[in-house]
Amino acid sequence: MPTISGFTFIKNGLTLGYPILESVLSIEPICDEVIINVGFEDVELTKDDGTYAYLCENLKCDKYKFVKSWWDPSITKDGMILSQQTNIALSHCTGDYCQYIQGDEAIHENDLKYILAGVDNMEKDLRIDGLIFNYMHFYGNVDTYKYTRNLYRREIRLIRNHLGIKSWKDAQGFRSADDTKIKARLIPARIFHYGWARAEQVMKKKVLVFDSFYHDKPLENKEFQYERNWGLTKFTKTHPRVMKEWIDKNRNPIDLMSLPLSFGSNLFGLVLSDTIEKITGYRIGEYKNYRKI
Repeated sequence: MPTISGFTFIKNGLTLGYPILESVLSIEPICDEVIINVGFEDVELTKDDGTYAYLCENLKCDKYKFVKSWWDPSITKDGMILSQQTNIALSHCTGDYCQYIQGDEAIHENDLKYILAGVDNMEKDLRIDGLIFNYMHFYGNVDTYKYTRNLYRREIRLIRNHLGIKSWKDAQGFRSADDTKIKARLIPARIFHYGWARAEQVMKKKVLVFDSFYHDKPLENKEFQYERNWGLTKFTKTHPRVMKEWIDKNRNPIDLMSLPLSFGSNLFGLVLSDTIEKITGYRIGEYKNYRKI
């Protein structure tokens, strides 16, 4: 039987309201081990916001393996710190395959069978080095999701191990050792992305922190406010079971659908391309960080 290593990274997970515990638990059933890389403020690896202790206390099974790492504040270009930290976790994986999950993502228990079927297919077809997942981007709260051309709809979240495949740029996807796109197959499994589903005061902290991963100059410290943008839809299906407690604690009561629609300069283009996609399934100008086979 092929073995699967889960892997993830996190820094300031408690301060920024990440469902990191739930993220890990959502992939645990299919994993033989789970590598959790927790970031620290200092090179001595003594200063964090309590995330390391929190995860160690709640994930005591031998399956979980913890790594401590320092986040170098001088790395402020293109979100490269995110792929660096992902690759630290990946380097500790020993399985035949590696299931990635970020700290604001979760996988539905009903979709785990699709991942296992995908791995079985990879065992038979050595051309396939990755599995592509579909994304559900929640926005404003857990009752609304956003689906439009300016958000990625698919990405690789499982890779074949021991080939030198690495996390790429800001850790959205993966590339081969020589930076070329890897061959991957689309499966029905979904990634539930809660990165933009938190309260405004928490999102303000997140936006400021994440901007520092991309720019030397600090972002202006201003209030964060959700808007009703194009592409928002009410979510009427079920969330992963492991997310229930986090959702109950972090549910944002804002009703985005009752707000006036925000008209951006590219609204017409989005409406047109989204309409074409709805009719044909083809997304105009879609960036794919993989070679789909």
